[in-house]
Amino acid sequence: MLNIYLTRHGETKWNRENRLQGWRDSELTDEGVENAVLLGNRLSEFEFTTIYSSSSNRALNTAKYICLDREIPIVVVEELKEISFGEWEGRTQAEIEEDFQEEYSNFWLAPHKYNHLPHNAESLSEFKIRVEKAMKNILETNSSGNILIVTHGVVIKALMSFFWNIPIEKMWDPPFIEGTSLSLIRWNGIEFHKELLGDTLHMRKHIIES
Repeated sequence: MLNIYLTRHGETKWNRENRLQGWRDSELTDEGVENAVLLGNRLSEFEFTTIYSSSSNRALNTAKYICLDREIPIVVVEELKEISFGEWEGRTQAEIEEDFQEEYSNFWLAPHKYNHLPHNAESLSEFKIRVEKAMKNILETNSSGNILIVTHGVVIKALMSFFWNIPIEKMWDPPFIEGTSLSLIRWNGIEFHKELLGDTLHMRKHIIES
């Protein structure tokens, strides 16, 4: 049995400013770092053979904070980086809606109708193919034990689509994937089983509220 732990990078400066990042990057906020450390504490009792990280610094730095003082190999996988949003990257939601209202709405509300061409972005179908390729390569390398994948929100949704054959039009169905939330999927060589999806119990806001 292979236990696949999934998490999204911690909160970044652009997340807080409501700016799309895609292939561009911004630094983790203090809260993003803190939540990554809290996730590391939550996972400290588990032995991981490998951590697979997106090549984006926000994901790679999150992976390093999750390691704490443990020496876990981190393998950078270029295909696990976020979808390219083209000309939308670095712009706020309000700015994008002003210039690309229909396509921005389609991306989130009707992704099967989304057209990436007007803003020179990556298509959802091409994006899903590269993410699935990365996941298949990981599965070929690992048949049992625990692995952790540190990546991005849209990538995690694409992985879930791959695991359970979810069509593009239903990609954004719940749960919402927050930064440093934890998902656990078990692979028995035949099927992917949902154990935990988008759990945030270790995160700062829950600790403060409790």
